Amino acid sequence: MNQRTTAEGILFTDQYQLTMAQLYFRLGMHEKQAQFDHFFRHYPDYGAHQAGFCVNAGLDWLLDWMESAHFGEKELELMRGMTSRTGRRLFADDFLSWLGANGDFCGISLQAIPEGRVVHARVPLTVVRGPFAMAQILETPLLNILNYQTLIATKAARLRESAGEALVLEFGARRAHDRGGNAGTRAALIGGADFSSNAGISHLLGYPPKGTHAHSMVQAFLAQGMTELDAFQAYADIYPDECLLLVDTIDTLSSGVPNAIRVFERLRKKGYAPVGVRLDSGDLAFLSTHVAQMLDAAGFPDASIVLSNELDELIIREIKSQIAQEAAHYGLDADSIIGRLVYGVGTRLITSAGDSSLGGVYKLVGLQGDPGWQPAIKVSEDPGKTAIPGSKRAWRIYDMRGRATADLLTLEEEDPEQLWQNARSQSGFNSDHDKSDHDKLALTLCDPRVRANRRTLPVESISHIEPLLLNVMTDGRVVCDRPTIEQSRTLRREDVARLDNGVRRLINPQLYHVSVSEQLWALQEKLLSSLSTQRTDPGS
Repeated sequence: MNQRTTAEGILFTDQYQLTMAQLYFRLGMHEKQAQFDHFFRHYPDYGAHQAGFCVNAGLDWLLDWMESAHFGEKELELMRGMTSRTGRRLFADDFLSWLGANGDFCGISLQAIPEGRVVHARVPLTVVRGPFAMAQILETPLLNILNYQTLIATKAARLRESAGEALVLEFGARRAHDRGGNAGTRAALIGGADFSSNAGISHLLGYPPKGTHAHSMVQAFLAQGMTELDAFQAYADIYPDECLLLVDTIDTLSSGVPNAIRVFERLRKKGYAPVGVRLDSGDLAFLSTHVAQMLDAAGFPDASIVLSNELDELIIREIKSQIAQEAAHYGLDADSIIGRLVYGVGTRLITSAGDSSLGGVYKLVGLQGDPGWQPAIKVSEDPGKTAIPGSKRAWRIYDMRGRATADLLTLEEEDPEQLWQNARSQSGFNSDHDKSDHDKLALTLCDPRVRANRRTLPVESISHIEPLLLNVMTDGRVVCDRPTIEQSRTLRREDVARLDNGVRRLINPQLYHVSVSEQLWALQEKLLSSLSTQRTDPGS
């Protein structure tokens, strides 16, 4: 346990973060103020289908980690023992002494987009500002915590889109990557899952864990010469209020469901209402249709049918589509069947099957200089990988329908919200204005990757503009309210509802616009031009 605590503390970072921190210390740069942006470049691509948006998650756990992580004697002793390939000590005593006195995140300030909010590619989710060395050391844990939870929250949001109003249960702990299962459960709850089978973290987050029995319970009774009915009855006797029976150990339609109905009838006579049955194998759409028919005939129209076994958003959609097509052949109401389904999603949610990592990055965008802040940029042959430089603000622009139409990045001193409000207060959005006046009453949005791509939004086409980044930590002290999971879920529901249906589409989603202001574009071009000059004249 002590070893794990050390491994998950301040040394939960990559070795090159530590070696760079010592280099900054040796050059006197370690306490210069630096700014890093955390963002992702591409939405998850699952192969047969793609995401058109992500859901932000993980911030609260990052803040918890930052409040407790520091270089104590144990960590410093481990670093004293690190050597180079030739056996020389890697970290000098003066650097370690500095870490001992200053090696926490008390000087770090964060801005971030709140958990639960819809987020888009290239928009900073988190902005880190503080002493260069400690801001550098923060990179690895920040990316680890925020990238994974955002990835899983996004997958859960897609499952929610596919499931509609049906209950979605997260069943992934057994297939998760070690204790990442706890983070995954939390993210899934933010993203759209209603409950989880993961008992410990569910209790801590305030959600009752959900689950039933496994095939092994029925097998144990059979191995002792008893029957499936005996197993079901024993479970019902102990859990009469929570009786949900797994009915596919022997044969779903000829054994499992008839035996479950017998147990349900006995429960009903005692005044209890059964929860339902679970199907974990076979043609789930076909079986759901016939199980619903059998439960209805027995007088249990409210009993749920829980489906599990390698579900994802497309499979759920296909199950619902198949039921809609086939139910009428049996004289059944498809909506009634679909309305009683519950989806238990495990492996494909907790591992984000198809795209198992979010390409979130942490890029230096500014450094304290003489005079003032100096923007920094990283150049790539791929324009999509060139980080947008400088201290920025992020805004969301809504059209007159109240739908999100674009995210806009501006320089820190720009305020498009105030510009829009001032323009709206001016009278006469009419044809009497000449073109020059009209242009002054519009926002110009530039594609950060393609110079010629520009979009003009007349202010009368905008219903409102809001800032996305909020102050969450100042000098190592949390300065924001810590939202509950339910509050984050509410933000996600509201944000998703404000997206165009094309952006929400599960397959080939519509591209959401992320743009930069003209001033930010000009800054980026200036820096790129400067670096181009250095490439042609390396000695300059």
